[in-house]
Amino acid sequence: MIRLTGRRFICGSADCPRQTFAEPFSRLAAPHVRFTTRLNHALERVGLALAGRAGARLAAQLGFGAGRMTLIRRVMALPDPLFSTPRVLGVDDFAIRRGQTYSTVLTSVEDHRVVDVLPTREAGRLVAWLIRHPGVEIICRDRAGAYAEGARHGAPDALQVADRFHLWQGLGRAVETCAAVHRDFLRNPSPSGTLPGTTRPDSGWPQSDSDPVGRPSARRQHMLWSTRCLPKATHAGRSPGTWAGASTPCSGTRPPHAGRLDPYKPYLERRFAEGCTSVTHLHRELLADSAPVTYQMVRAHITTLRTVPGDAPPQPPTVRQVTGWLTRHPTALTDDDRAAVKNVLARCPELDTAAGHVRDFGEILSGRLGARLPAWIEAVDASQLPGRTGSALHLLRDLDAVAAGLTLDWSSGSI
Repeated sequence: MIRLTGRRFICGSADCPRQTFAEPFSRLAAPHVRFTTRLNHALERVGLALAGRAGARLAAQLGFGAGRMTLIRRVMALPDPLFSTPRVLGVDDFAIRRGQTYSTVLTSVEDHRVVDVLPTREAGRLVAWLIRHPGVEIICRDRAGAYAEGARHGAPDALQVADRFHLWQGLGRAVETCAAVHRDFLRNPSPSGTLPGTTRPDSGWPQSDSDPVGRPSARRQHMLWSTRCLPKATHAGRSPGTWAGASTPCSGTRPPHAGRLDPYKPYLERRFAEGCTSVTHLHRELLADSAPVTYQMVRAHITTLRTVPGDAPPQPPTVRQVTGWLTRHPTALTDDDRAAVKNVLARCPELDTAAGHVRDFGEILSGRLGARLPAWIEAVDASQLPGRTGSALHLLRDLDAVAAGLTLDWSSGSI
């Protein structure tokens, strides 16, 4: 309990509508509120971090006793942050409702904050915004024609930079098209009988930013070749609960969902082949290795192994698997992965050529060697591979922005 003594003042003017008033304590509390200023600030922070129900649970643990709507009202009452026109502007689309309604999110690339959200993806909206906010020097964007046109008319003196995330994403779509055309080579049984895994054989990737054993550093590998499309800073202003972070190049298609048991399936299959078929024993072995798996996960996978004949041929890799192999960094592959993709590339010279193009583009992207882009496009065009040639020639329509994205450090994410 806080006992606070305040002074009460009386106005000597007879015509004053307020004849008496109390001394205010602005640093402690505002008039007619049920929360102190300090508690109100604490609730604002909880609401901004966790929003409604999750924030209410944390507030209860902290002894605040605030409900979810109280937290939401605190967040909604906050004033909109003031911003200045960013020197480096990120432009990307933003799904209000995926597949149906899209808008445009504008971000400050230098400090990774949302600047504004435009209601559509039309060029006119971007032109109007750029005219109202002069001073943008660099525009990092995806390769949509509307954004290129809007940047050209709204800020003609600004340098346009193609976002590297979208460049790698487009490359992944082209590789998937090429793999789909040559899917007959994937259906042939593997000569070595190895299980399909996930990538290409070792290649001549640049060894800069590497550790003492020649592998790319964790930072470079995380930024360039993660198997998941990591969040981009341009998405920081999406609907509540969305993320803001770094952009990571990845294949143009979403890889199959990786379960918690997936990294341990090869071990279970090997132990099962050795004669250890007890689910309880195998589960204990994984727990001893600190594996985040449950008994039900192990039992379900062992059940599938028991229903498959021992001499059954391995399943051929899918188009999506091959796409993942060719667009993933070689150091992220296991020995079985390398053997599987080596078999595929040995049977299909076209896919082997496509893998070489991907390696070369990866070197250009990771080394910021944009000057080599025209020669790479010419080599891809000469190969006449399905999907790859059209994708490479499409880069010529936006060559200046693409070359800038492969040369400069600016990008919508932090890669």
